[in-house]
Amino acid sequence: MSKYTLLLVDDEEEVIQIIIKKMDWDALGFSVVGYAGNGVKALEMVEEYQPDVVMTDIKMPYMDGIELTRQIRDRYPETKILVFTGFDEFEYARESVHMGVEEYILKPVNSVELSGVFAGLWKKLEQEKAEKRNVEVLQQYYMESLPLLQANFYSTLIEGRIVPAELQSSLSDYQITLDGPFYCCLVIHTSKSQVPEGMHPVLLDTLVQKQADEHLSRKWRIKHFTYLENGVAIAQLNREEDITELTDDCDRFCRYAQRILEAVVTVGVGAVCADIQKLSQSYTGAREALSYRAIYGASRAINIEEIIPQKFDKADSEYSADVSELFKMIRLGDRERIEEAAERYLQHPSFSGQSLQQHHVAVMEMLSELYRFAAHNDIPAEDILGDLKQLYDRLIDLVPEILRQWLTDTSFALSDRLARVRSTSSQSIVSEAREYIYVNYADEALSLDEICRELGVSTSYFSSIFKKETGTSFIGFLTECRMERAARLLIETDEKNYVIAGQVGYADPNYFSYVFKRQFGVSPSKYRMEHTNSEK
Repeated sequence: MSKYTLLLVDDEEEVIQIIIKKMDWDALGFSVVGYAGNGVKALEMVEEYQPDVVMTDIKMPYMDGIELTRQIRDRYPETKILVFTGFDEFEYARESVHMGVEEYILKPVNSVELSGVFAGLWKKLEQEKAEKRNVEVLQQYYMESLPLLQANFYSTLIEGRIVPAELQSSLSDYQITLDGPFYCCLVIHTSKSQVPEGMHPVLLDTLVQKQADEHLSRKWRIKHFTYLENGVAIAQLNREEDITELTDDCDRFCRYAQRILEAVVTVGVGAVCADIQKLSQSYTGAREALSYRAIYGASRAINIEEIIPQKFDKADSEYSADVSELFKMIRLGDRERIEEAAERYLQHPSFSGQSLQQHHVAVMEMLSELYRFAAHNDIPAEDILGDLKQLYDRLIDLVPEILRQWLTDTSFALSDRLARVRSTSSQSIVSEAREYIYVNYADEALSLDEICRELGVSTSYFSSIFKKETGTSFIGFLTECRMERAARLLIETDEKNYVIAGQVGYADPNYFSYVFKRQFGVSPSKYRMEHTNSEK
C-alpha cells in the first residue's frame, strides 16, 4: 500500500494530538511527518518536508490558514490541502474552495468522517499517480518533447560524448535518420553588431536559421539545431567530393541573406567524415573556420579544409583521444589513472617519431594543451607551468622518463588546483551569501529567491552548498543572525520589543517573540531581565 505524507497545522496542540492518536494513519495510507502551531512555521516545514497533504486550521496567529493555503498553492501546487475549523462561515468555505482546497471540515472532528475523507483522498492520490504513469500520456509527452530530445542528442554528438555502443539505439529512440554515407558539420553565424534598423538581433538570427533550413535542408538532408548561440547543421553527403558543392550552396545562402535579409551571415564548413562519431572533429573545424572571417571576410562560407588542409587519420584521432582522457582524469582526480593517461599520451609517435623537429612540435603542442586546459578551468597557468618559453627550452632536452615524470607531476598539480578552485568557488558563494545576510537581515522581505537572484545561482544549487558549508539551511542561518542581533539589542538598548522586532526583520512583534522563545527558551522580556540583572 502506497504511503503519503501529512502535515498538521493548528494553534491548539491538544487538537493535533487528538487527531494523531485517534486515527489509524498507517491503515489509511498516510504518515504524519510533523505539526506546526502557526502558518509561518507550517510554511517552513512545507519547504523542508514537501508533504503530499497539509491539513490546516483557519484561525491561527502570524499567518492564518487562508494565507497559508494561498502560499502553498503558489509554491507547491501538487500539495493537497484540507481545511478544518470551528468557524462555520460561508465566506471561509467559499474562499477555501476557490483556492482548490480538497475538503472543508468542521470542528469538532469526527474520526469516522475524517477516515472517510482521507480514504477518498488516498484514492485520488493513487489515481493521479497512475495517470502520470499512463503509457499513452507518457507517449504523448515524449512526442511533444522529441524536438528538444533530438536537439540535445545532436549537441551531445558534436561534443563527442556519444557512447559508440549507444549510438544506434539513440538514433532509433529519438527517431533520427542519419544515412550518410558522409557527413559534414556547418556552423551558421549571424552578426549581432550589423543588424537592420528596427530588427532585434535575436529575431534576425531566428529568421536566418529558418531560412538556412529551407535553403539547404532538402538537398543536403540537414539536421538543424542551435548550439552555443549559433545555428549548427549536420549535412549528409552522397560522396566525399560533394563538399565543394555544399560549400558553394552555403556561400550562395550567405549572399542571399545579405541581399534579402540584410543580415551578415558566415558559415563555417567542417571536414567531411564517414563516421558519425567524428562529427565532433568536423564541428571543431567548422568553428575554427568561422574565426578566419577576420581574414577572408564575412557574408560567405569558409571551408576549413580549403584554408587549412587537415587529415583526420587514425593516429591523430588516437592522439586527441589521449589528450581528452588525460584531462578527464585530471578533472576526476584519480591519481593512478592520471599517471596511466600521461604515459599513454607520451606514447604517441610524435614524441618518439622520425625526427627531432617532430618531437619539438609535439612538446609545444603538449604545453599549449596544458595552458589551454588551465585557462578554461580558471587556473593561472603560470602558477603551475611558469614561463612558456623557458619551460619549452627545458622540456625538449629531457629524456622520455623524466618528461613522463614531469607531465605526471604537472597533471597532479593541475588536479589539486582544480579541486581547490571548485571548493573556493562554493566557499566564495557562501561567503557572499553570509555577507548579504549580515547586511540585509533587517529586510523582512529577504528570501531564498532574492539572495539567489543576487548571486546568480539556482536555489537548488545554493541550498546544497550553503547547507554543506554552514551546516544549516538559509532560513536557519537567517533566523540565527536575526536572533543574535535581537539578543544584543535587548541587552544594549532600552528599545521596546516591537521596535527591536522591526530592526531585525519581523513585522509582527508577536511572531518575533515566538521565534525568540523558540531560539533561547525564554521570551524577549525575560531574556533582557535575566541578562541585565546578571550584569549588575
